Amino acid sequence: MAEYEHHEQPFAPVFDENSKVLILGTFPSVKSRANNFYYGHPQNRFWKVLAALCGELVPQTVEEKKSLVLRHQIAIWDVIESCDIIGSSDSSIKNVVPADIAGLLCKTQIERIYVNGTLAKTLYDRFALPATGIDAGKLPSTSPANARFRLEQLIESWRTIL
Repeated sequence: MAEYEHHEQPFAPVFDENSKVLILGTFPSVKSRANNFYYGHPQNRFWKVLAALCGELVPQTVEEKKSLVLRHQIAIWDVIESCDIIGSSDSSIKNVVPADIAGLLCKTQIERIYVNGTLAKTLYDRFALPATGIDAGKLPSTSPANARFRLEQLIESWRTIL
């Protein structure tokens, strides 16, 4: 049986002073951690959705992914700074230390915040909303575990970030 492991957020937030939209996930999956960047699981549709919305090719490298979001004034990060987790199971997450999202907002022009999935919304509302005062829009998860949504449905739902 798999056991809990403690993990620290391995990635810095991707943003610059021109960022206007912040997209928050929950915490990087095992595959993302192995691939050294957000949404690194090959079946996660995050990069396909963003590329479609931005009218660009799907980025392949970490640098291409960073460049895509920054060109479109998007910042990405996660709501969790550290936690105990079994594998990539969001439902197993416990002992959460939240990310300093309010601190990030002070360095940007972020006006709108969106979360990628239900747990990210729950955690954002519990830990970050009191400090930011900005309600986060909940978007359907791009995770491969969210098989209810086809790619076209995700793209349509995510249009709100534009």
